[in-house]
This record gives sequence, C-alpha cells and structure tokens, in this order.
Amino acid sequence: MFQELADVAAPERIGAEASPATIFRFRFDHQPAIDHVPGLILFDRDGSGFAPARIRSRADEHLAFRVKPEGATNDADQALAFDDITDVARAMLIERLPARVRPIGGGSANYVQFGGKLVRYELDPMIARDLGIPPAGNLGDGSSKVQIALPLATESTNLILYGPPGTGKTHQTAAEAIRLCGEPVPADRSALMATYRRLLDAGRIEFVTFHQSMAYEDFVEGLRPSKGADDASIGFELKPEHGVFRRISRRAETSTGPGNVPFSLAGRQIYKMSIGAANNPEDAHLFEEAITGGYTLLGYEDIDWSDSKYFERDAIIEAVRTHGEISSEEPTAMSGRVQMPFIFRNLLKKGDIIIVSKGNGLFRAICEVTGDYQFAPREGGDYGHRRAVKWLWIDRVGVPVSEVYARNFSMKSIYLLTPSELNLPALERYITSQQNTGRGAPEQFVLIIDEINRANISKVFGELITLLEPDKRLGKPNELKVRLPYSKDAFGVPANLHIIGTMNTADRSIALLDTALRRRFIFRELMPDPSMLDVVEGIDLPLLLKTLNDRIEYLFDREHQIGHAYFMSCSSKADVDEVMRNRIIPLLTEYFYDDWQKVAIVLGDAHNREGDRQGNFIDRQLLKVPSSMASDDGDATARYRWSVRKEFSYQDFMAT
Repeated sequence: MFQELADVAAPERIGAEASPATIFRFRFDHQPAIDHVPGLILFDRDGSGFAPARIRSRADEHLAFRVKPEGATNDADQALAFDDITDVARAMLIERLPARVRPIGGGSANYVQFGGKLVRYELDPMIARDLGIPPAGNLGDGSSKVQIALPLATESTNLILYGPPGTGKTHQTAAEAIRLCGEPVPADRSALMATYRRLLDAGRIEFVTFHQSMAYEDFVEGLRPSKGADDASIGFELKPEHGVFRRISRRAETSTGPGNVPFSLAGRQIYKMSIGAANNPEDAHLFEEAITGGYTLLGYEDIDWSDSKYFERDAIIEAVRTHGEISSEEPTAMSGRVQMPFIFRNLLKKGDIIIVSKGNGLFRAICEVTGDYQFAPREGGDYGHRRAVKWLWIDRVGVPVSEVYARNFSMKSIYLLTPSELNLPALERYITSQQNTGRGAPEQFVLIIDEINRANISKVFGELITLLEPDKRLGKPNELKVRLPYSKDAFGVPANLHIIGTMNTADRSIALLDTALRRRFIFRELMPDPSMLDVVEGIDLPLLLKTLNDRIEYLFDREHQIGHAYFMSCSSKADVDEVMRNRIIPLLTEYFYDDWQKVAIVLGDAHNREGDRQGNFIDRQLLKVPSSMASDDGDATARYRWSVRKEFSYQDFMAT
C-alpha cells in the first residue's frame, strides 16, 4: 500500500535471512514510479488540469498507464495496463473508462472518469486524427451523469483495424461505427451490439466482406440484366446497378439532418404510388408539379369522386360504366379504373405514408397524407385527382426499392405495401434524414469492409481510390468527382461517409496491402490482451494465452498469435477444453502446415527422446518402420502418429 501511495518502486529486503524481523529499504532517488506523458490533458469544471499517470506495478515493476475496466474495483491487479497514450485516450474519451490521473501541479494519482469530474480535454492532433475525434472537446459543467456522445469527427475517417484472429476486431469495429455515427458507445457488449444492429437496419451502417472474386461491378456499379418496363416483356436490357458503395454514398449525400421530433411509422399504412410514367418525358412535369404544390396526383377517368356516394365501390363501377372512357372491357371491382380511384379516395387515410416510385425498381419521394380527396380538373382531362400531402423526403435521381422493400414494385398506380416486406427502420431513417428543422447537420454513415486485404484493391475501387481522401470529399476544398464508366454519372464521396476496414494479419501481412490504400487509411493494431481473461476453475487463462503466443511468435511470427476473444466466453474447464480442441489446435495445425512437432512445441508436448509420449494435449506414437524400408543398422528416421487427447491437462503446461 505504501509503495503505491508514495509512487515508488518495489523495495529491497534487508537484514539477516534468519532474522524474524522483515525490513525493507525504499529508494526515493530513482525515476519516479509515476510519470506524465504529453499528449492528453483533461480539465475539471474549475479549469484544473490533469494528465494520465504511469503507475509502476508492484508485481512486475512494469511502468504503464492504468485504466479501470467496467465492473472492476480500484485494485491495481484488476487494472488494464497500457504503454501507449493513444490507448489511454481511446479508453477515456471514447469508451468512457476511468483512468489513473494526477493533477498537473502534482499530487496523488486517482481513478477519474471523463464526463464525470473531468469535463474538457485537449488532445495531441496526431492522436486525435488516429482516433477520429476533435483535438479538443467540452461537455459543459460536469454535473450531468448522462452518457454524452463525443462531438462528431471533424474529418472523414478512413480506418483499418488489423491484428491476429480473435483480438476483438469485430467488437472494436462495432464500437467505432457507433461512435462515428454520432451516438453514445454503450459499455455493455449486448447493449453495444443492439445499437449497432439498430443502425445497421436503418442503413446508417453498411457491412460488406471482401473476397478474391470481389470486383468494381459488385462494389461500385455494374451492368445487370433488367426486364423492360412492361412486365409481359420476354426480353431484358442491361442497366447500371449500384453496388454497396454507391448505395450508402447516396444515402449520405442526400441526408440534410433529422428534426427535433422523432418520426414514427406506428399505426400508419404505407402505400406505393406512381405519379406519371417515370420513363415518359412528357409526364416529368407531373412529379415536379406535385412536389411544388404539396399534393399527389392520380390519373384514371375525368370523373369527380367527391360525392359521398362514392364511398361504395358499386357507385364507382356504375360511374365508370356510364361516364368513363369508352372501353371494350366491362368495369368490375378488380378493374384498374375502378380499383385505383377507390383506394385513392377511400382507403388512403390522413397520416398514411406514400412511397412514390420511379419505375419498378426505384423510389424518388416519400410523403405523408394530410388532406382528403379533391377533384381539380385539368386541361386534357387527366390527373385531376388530388390528395394534399407533406413531402418528407425527395431524391429525383431515385434509390433502389430494395433499400426499403423486399421486392420490386408492381405496375399498379397505387396499392398497399405488405407490412412484413417493409424495412421500417430504413424507411424511418429516410423520412427523418431530410427534416433539417433541427440541428441541420447531416447524419453520419459508416461503411465497414471486413477482410479488406483479401480483395484486389485496385480492381475493386478503381478510379475512386483518390476520392477517399478527406480533403477530396464533396464540399471540401479539393473536392473531386469522376465520371463513372457504366452510368456516366458524375460521382464524389460525401464527407459524412466514414470507412472502417478490418484485416486479419494471419491471412496476409499489412506490408502486402495495396500502397494506394495504405496512404489513405489510418492503421490501428489490435493485439492479444491476456488481461481481458480470468482464472477459470484453476486454469490461468492469461498465462495460458501468453505462453501459447510466446511460443508461436518464437516459431513463426507475431502476426499469427492467438487472440483473447477465443477464451472470452469460457466459464468452465469444459469450455476451455472445447476451445482448445476445436479451435486452437486446428488453428495451430493450419499455421504450421500440419507439422505436428511444432504444434507439440507450442502446446508443451514436445520431447527430445524418441518413442511414445503422452502429453498434456496431444499424444505421439512411434510408427513401425515398414519391412521393405527397414535397414540392418536400424538407421530409419523415426516417424510418429499424433493424436489429440480425450482429456486435457493444464497443470504442467506452463512449466514445459
């Protein structure tokens, strides 16, 4: 206790060995056990400054920053140790974990949390860039205990998380994506993943996995066969289709920011409706007229349906038969010229939502019905039926229907969409994304590229690789656009789109990554962290993991170590056995190309003597030399059959 409070190194024991008295000598003339490192300064509401302090461990003399994980006590043995101030800044400012800090003017070091006592920070610009956060931030007077999101990143973030398998890249990616979307990052894993899935469903986060066959046509845009406008057509035509990158870029580009009041689709019916023929230039004015006038338009018969008698379908049938356009077909309840007016006049209610189509595969506007049916005759006698609406979202270019609905729209002018096939979170996000009466800042979007190193980057990104740079994004000083090869559209990358890539260094070294990509991304290494593990039924998991990785690094390299995530869910010896048998040992055989002697060395089951041997995890049995290969001098090379044991023993593992 004295050692920690006095900030001194471990003492020297003095006195005779046989003496019953224990005497320790503390030295105060050495380098202080607590050391400040520039890079991060935090302030309380009185303006007093604090800095993270390096604390010397009593157990191993290691001088490191100390961060208290969720649920831990102030016991130094439960603290996370970090050597890099960047990791401390991430823990305090993003993950909101307490860390040992001491006043700038001197004093004792205590665990303090940013957002509680500490309300302001100043961060080295390079570290801020690596973390994707502003170099300074202020949370107010510190009186609020509510979790507050950090200010949005001032620049677009291009980040790659890399490391061996099982080092928490998935968890860290989810946390980074939530933070970049401008939302608080929950400390609890289940709450974090729930937030991540909510943003994924809403289209704020998009996830894609790269592979060897990934191409530009899959990622950006490519030509895809499409049926003609007429469903009865037996032919097809090739049309440009957006890939995942263009889809999320379009969402980001058209977002102007949500309003102050959340919009809910609960209790509302959702209809598809077309305003004119999307592929007919002569009908283009109808859509623009509707947008400008604050209403939607329906064709079908120049008949005024305002009379209350037209609540009945039979009355509409009779009116069409008597006053409608001449047709060889007898009007029925299922006729389009009866069914469409009936839906538009009677079934469509105030508060319902209309998705305006652009052909069968795109939609270009969303509105809320605010008025009853009106008849406004037009010159030419068509499109005289109106309903007043509030336009909630508009994109004249159009967005794929698949963003909000499970299948393409049909040719009917208006019909009720099947609720089970609607993506309601995504639809709500589209509706709120242009309600800029609130904060007026566009929403933030994140594209996650898993296994980014497995694809041919030049082939997948093509000419767009240059557009990823923060200063070349849309609206930035060096804004760039390129003409896409298939659609011929001018395209730029929005500034509110962030990209997070992950790469497994066991698959491919970071040194082999495309040079153009490396220049445009920040790289953050995630390595195994034994301190995340506990002792389980007498099995020292931190020591087990450290020992395995020390041996792997000696025999192979550091990029093929085993991550702590493999053991995170282990709560019993049976769980540890299952991980070792079904995950760790097969992984080792893959690493060492079925060289079981090296696998045995890692597992502590190697032996210099020839002959059979029973190990902690694997056994070996000497194979008999075939008679045709036997020599008189008995000089044949010893070969073994290796087998995984049914029962594992951990007692002697660390000593081997």
